[in-house]
Amino acid sequence: MQAWRVHDNGEPGEVMRLDEVPDPEAGPGQLLLRVRAVNVNFPDALLCRGQYQVRPPLPFTPGVEVCGEVVAVGEGAEAVVGSRVLATPTLPAGGFAELVPVAAAAALPAPDALDDAEAAALHIGYQTGWFGLHRRARIQSGETLLVHAAAGGVGSAAVQLGKAAGATVIGVVGGDDKARVARELGCDLVLDRRADDIVAAVKEATGGRGADVVYDPVGGDAFVKSVKCVAFEGRIVVVGFASGVVPQAALNHALVKNYAILGLHWGLYNTHDPAAIRACHEELTELAAQGTVKPLVSERVPLKDAADAVQRVADGVTTGRVVVVPGQAAGGAR
Repeated sequence: MQAWRVHDNGEPGEVMRLDEVPDPEAGPGQLLLRVRAVNVNFPDALLCRGQYQVRPPLPFTPGVEVCGEVVAVGEGAEAVVGSRVLATPTLPAGGFAELVPVAAAAALPAPDALDDAEAAALHIGYQTGWFGLHRRARIQSGETLLVHAAAGGVGSAAVQLGKAAGATVIGVVGGDDKARVARELGCDLVLDRRADDIVAAVKEATGGRGADVVYDPVGGDAFVKSVKCVAFEGRIVVVGFASGVVPQAALNHALVKNYAILGLHWGLYNTHDPAAIRACHEELTELAAQGTVKPLVSERVPLKDAADAVQRVADGVTTGRVVVVPGQAAGGAR
């Protein structure tokens, strides 16, 4: 089969190589999936660079979120051959491949309301958004939610989930095209970080109170602005550092303004509370069936273009989700 592999750490477009490798098999407790779609996540780029918290041995195949068709069931596992599931492959055998083995215990049924690419984009981003907003921030209907990178893959999920929770959503984006997308997603107010005074605009929109919940997958300057416009007893959810800058929190400032800084590493719930992940998936599946949430898939690209797709996500030039569809012909429509 064909699989993208990283032989040395560096920029995705330079170090990902499309190799011919032996077909994998379903080991004990595993399912073998034919990959129908694999969502590109920012951690894929960090993995290529050797900057992620997990550093798989070289060579490895990136791709941490797939929708696949079960083609074989390993000893001790249970699944129906031909069924469609979502899974997070265990590295070094990631999803940018034609076939991938996954742990049967962690596989989840793909929502019928979503096609392969949409389903592949539902799992990590929306689970992260749900845990961030509900489990960590305890968001309430009527509160104001500020979402950084609101037109991106992670941010767009938070926007939809915030609206589903009954919040007023302020989205921060960079540029007119992303502002248009954020409005289409349902943001009540869209701010352009390149042109608007974010702090002043949030305070004006909230009557001086500030945002009750801030969802920050960016870090850097986004966090600096967040602490200046978070409400009394507000909550800042730290999701990631797409800016490449890990901010230093001034705890004396948190003390005098009575706000909370909440870390969120969704993957830890796989170990600490796997039942909560399944419960969250059931809720997301219901929201998808209602049409309340629908992953914003902006591009569907063939397997041969995976390295370019990961590089563009790393460079921050994409909107919504870019999904690799191995069965799509080269040159297929985006």
